[in-house]
Amino acid sequence: MEFRKNDILTLDIEDCGVDGEGIGKADGFTVFVKDAVIGDRISAKIIKAKKNYGYGRLMEVITPSPYRVKPACSIARQCGGCQLQALSYEQQLKFKEKKVRGHLERIGGFQNLDMEPIMGMEDPYHYRNKAQFPVGKNKDGKIITGFYAGRTHSIIDNRECILGVKQNKEVLDRVIGHMEKYHVQPYDEATGKGLVRHIMIRYGFHTDEMMVCLILNGDKIPAEKALVESLCEIPEMTSITINVNKKRNNVILGDQLRLLWGQSYITDSIGNISYQISPLSFFQVNPIQTEKLYGKALEYAGLTGNETVWDLYCGIGTISLFLAQKAKFVRGVEIVPQAIDNARENAKFNGIENVEFFVGKAEEVLPREYEKNGVYADVIVVDPPRKGCDEVLLNTILKMKPERIVYVSCDSATLARDLKVLCAEDYELMRVSTTDMFPQSTHVETVVLLSQQKPDDTIEIDLDLDELDATSAELKATYQEIKDYVLKEFGLKVSSLYISQVKRKCGIEVGENYNLPKSENARVPQCPKEKEDAIKAALKYYAMI
Repeated sequence: MEFRKNDILTLDIEDCGVDGEGIGKADGFTVFVKDAVIGDRISAKIIKAKKNYGYGRLMEVITPSPYRVKPACSIARQCGGCQLQALSYEQQLKFKEKKVRGHLERIGGFQNLDMEPIMGMEDPYHYRNKAQFPVGKNKDGKIITGFYAGRTHSIIDNRECILGVKQNKEVLDRVIGHMEKYHVQPYDEATGKGLVRHIMIRYGFHTDEMMVCLILNGDKIPAEKALVESLCEIPEMTSITINVNKKRNNVILGDQLRLLWGQSYITDSIGNISYQISPLSFFQVNPIQTEKLYGKALEYAGLTGNETVWDLYCGIGTISLFLAQKAKFVRGVEIVPQAIDNARENAKFNGIENVEFFVGKAEEVLPREYEKNGVYADVIVVDPPRKGCDEVLLNTILKMKPERIVYVSCDSATLARDLKVLCAEDYELMRVSTTDMFPQSTHVETVVLLSQQKPDDTIEIDLDLDELDATSAELKATYQEIKDYVLKEFGLKVSSLYISQVKRKCGIEVGENYNLPKSENARVPQCPKEKEDAIKAALKYYAMI
C-alpha cells in the first residue's frame, strides 16, 4: 500500500530512533514520529513520505505506553530541547545504552561488548550550570526570551526551564524589565537591527557564584548603571559582562568582552580542582555528572605517578588538571587561545605545576611535537568535538604507541568510527562506560579504554575471502552502510553503481569489474548531483575521504 502526505495512520511504536523519535510500521512502511514512546499505540499524520518510510506528527496517544510519563515541562513538545521528557527516566537510560552499543557494533564492528552500567542522576532536572536565552518579540510585539523551537529560530517563551537553575528566571525578569522600561529593542535576525541578542547565565554549583553576560549587537546597553544595580540585588551575582557581536550570523558569542561589574569570571570545582570560568570558556554544563565522567576517565588512565600524559582537545584544562593529580606530567592541547589562557590560570589557581599547555589544532601540535621534538606519551586522552578525531591525529597516536588511550566522546557514532581505526592496528577495546550528562535529551557521553595488544597476544579471526575487497579504504564502510546513511540523513535511495561512481571520483579504488554494464553498448546512468553530494557526505562521515 502506498502512503502519502497528510494520511492518518494508527501505529504501534516498536522502537526508538537515535534522535529519540518513536518508530512504527504500517504494511511495511516505516514511520518516525517525534514525541512517540516505545509501547504507545498512536494516531499519526504523515508530514513527509518517501517510498518505504516517512515522518509523522503525533496526533493522539490512543493507548499510552507503560513507559510514558507526563512531561514535567508544559511546553516540552513545542520547545524541542528535551526530546525524551515523555519517557520514564529508567527507559531514557536504557535508550542511551542501546544507542551507544548500536553505534559500536554497527559502525565500529565491536561485538559482544561488556559495557558498564550507565551512570544516571538521582534528580535528572535543574542540572545545567549554563543557559543561553535568545531574545525577540512575539506576534503581539512583546519582548520574550526562551528557547528556539526544534529546527527553527522561532522563540518559545519560557523563563523557567526545568533543566536550568532556578535563579535563571529572576535574571531574565530583571533584564527584560529593564529593556521594557528603557525601550531597548531585541535583535531581529531578519533585519539585522535591534540590540539585545542573547542573555547568557552561568552558575557555580559548588560556589553559588553567578555570571550574567549580555550579547549585544552594539557596544553598550542604555542605562547600564540601573541594570547593574538591579542585577546586583540577586545575592549570588558575581560577574556582569557585555559581549559584542555585530555580525549577521548564527554564532552566539563575539570576540569582544567588556566587564560591567564584579569579576570577569566565576569559579566552580570538579572534585578537588577549582576552575575560573569566563563567558567564553568551555565548561561541562552538568557538574554533578562531569565529576563521575572525569573520575571514570582517571580510573581508565590507570595513573601511578610515573606517566607522561597528553590531553588533546583540553579546553580550559578540566581533564588535564584532573589527571595531573596522579600523573608525572600532563600536556594539554586546545585550538582556542582564550581557553589555553584559562587553562594556565587554572593550573596556577590550583598550584599545579606538572602541566604544560599548547595552543593549536591537536592534529598539528601532536605530530609536530612527536616528529620534531621527540615527545612521547604513556597515556593519551582525547575529548574531541562531535566530528571526532582528525585522521592525521589518529595516525600520529598509532605511531606514538602509548600504553593506553582514553577516549571521551559526546557522539558515539564518530567514536565508533575512530575506534575502528585504532583497533585495526595495535589496540584492543577493553572497557566502555556511559554517563548521562544530559537527562531528558538524546545526548550521552561515553568514555572507553584502549590498551596495547602485547606481542604474545593472539587474535583468532575467521575470514571469508570472497567477501573481501581490494582496498583498506573500502573496509571503512560497506555499500549497505553507505546506502543506510544516505537514506537516514538525506531521505535518498542510492544504488551501488552510484556509490562506486562517486568513490572513483574521490580517488577510492573499487573492484575492476564492479557494476559494469552487462552488455557492451548499454548506457550507464550517471549519479545525479544531489545523490553525489549525499554519498560524499557519507564517505566523509565514515572517514573514507
